[in-house]
Amino acid sequence: MGVYDETLGTLLVGIFFNTYLYGVVSYQFAAYYQANFNDRLPVKCMVLFLFLLDTFHSIAVIYMAWLYTVTNYANPAVLQYAPWPYNFTPIGTAFAAFVTHIFLGDRIYRLTHSKVLFGIVIAMALPTFVLGFVCGVEAWIIKLIVDMPRIDNLATAWLAMQMSVDIFITGTLSIVLSRTRTGWPATDSVVRRLIRGAIQTGLFASIFSLGDLITFLVLPYTNLYGMFAIPVGRIYSNTLMDTLLVREKLKSQMSSGAFERTSRMMGWVPGPPTNPRAAATSIHFGVHRSLQDSADAVSVDGEQKNVPGLSPA
Repeated sequence: MGVYDETLGTLLVGIFFNTYLYGVVSYQFAAYYQANFNDRLPVKCMVLFLFLLDTFHSIAVIYMAWLYTVTNYANPAVLQYAPWPYNFTPIGTAFAAFVTHIFLGDRIYRLTHSKVLFGIVIAMALPTFVLGFVCGVEAWIIKLIVDMPRIDNLATAWLAMQMSVDIFITGTLSIVLSRTRTGWPATDSVVRRLIRGAIQTGLFASIFSLGDLITFLVLPYTNLYGMFAIPVGRIYSNTLMDTLLVREKLKSQMSSGAFERTSRMMGWVPGPPTNPRAAATSIHFGVHRSLQDSADAVSVDGEQKNVPGLSPA
């Protein structure tokens, strides 16, 4: 193993992976605005904020790579210090996580009409954001990598809380959405897609947060934890944008009325919260009408051809 494998090498892996994810989310941002969804203003502002945050942080960590490998190429002592983009990482991640948690908390409220569940999400997300922000500020003050274990307790509390919020939101959304199943295969495929989006939103972020926590506590004098910490913000953006862009696929499976009702139920477009069971019923009949229209369109000389999603008569 080389001299700088556990310091500079692992850090560069994290930066490379973050840059790749930024390319993915940049495509998602472009696809979102090109789709011209009739979303609520807070949703549009959330997307814009995440795009600006991802862009700033991704440029900053690339600058950090340049600082380590080019500007200080002949000065290995610089690896003892954490430059400002490194210390900004907990702050940027805290902002991305907080925005995502609030959006998903609002979705839970619209699905359940439960102020208690929404209050629990807020009560968990707000202190998590504060802990992440303070963790970044403390790291900014410390600067020396060797002294970073001084914030072990703070970082542990922050990452543990962040994983707890992710797990709570993922579990709640999965349970709520699973109750909207109607037994109709085409309808349930839509619901399963929404459940998958809810699960992946918390799953991948939790995995990287756990990796960040373990490596920070076990190997604090290396930059291995940076390999997990740097991309977390992009993971939140990627999974959240996927839940917004899934509507393109859902729209092709549902009638316009059912799609509009589902969009209100999920909190995507302006409108009052919709009862999830009523929305599920609307999805059921909307998908059924869409499939029936497709079947009628391909009937030729009294003979019905096979249509995806319909069983032969």
